[in-house]
Amino acid sequence: MRITQGTFSFLPDLTDEQISAQVEYCLNNDWAIGVEYTDDPHPRNIYWEMWGNPMFDLKDAAGVMMEIRACRDAWPEAYIRINAFDSTRGFETVRMSFIVNRPKVEPRLVLTRTEAAGRMQRYAMNVAQ
Repeated sequence: MRITQGTFSFLPDLTDEQISAQVEYCLNNDWAIGVEYTDDPHPRNIYWEMWGNPMFDLKDAAGVMMEIRACRDAWPEAYIRINAFDSTRGFETVRMSFIVNRPKVEPRLVLTRTEAAGRMQRYAMNVAQ
């Protein structure tokens, strides 16, 4: 199963050249870049671990690509994503977020539905074994 979160999630994995082009687009819009990683891709897990600090003053995609490579070296079997933040309105707003690294074998998530009192439906996401 392929985890689909963020921009470009239904496209094939981006190459480093394509990632660099997207980072250039973000930097040209004066968006700060943050790199995050996790081994828990559950849809409700929105708080991934930060790789270093957000890069607010960066003007070149090479610096972001260097951080992505370092994160990939440290966490080769983790999901790694880039977040682009826009702070032009005085608060941080995520403008773009996309996955740049995936584990070789992705976990299979299963949606289970149970019925509760009054015909209420309850849903849960679990990792299949």
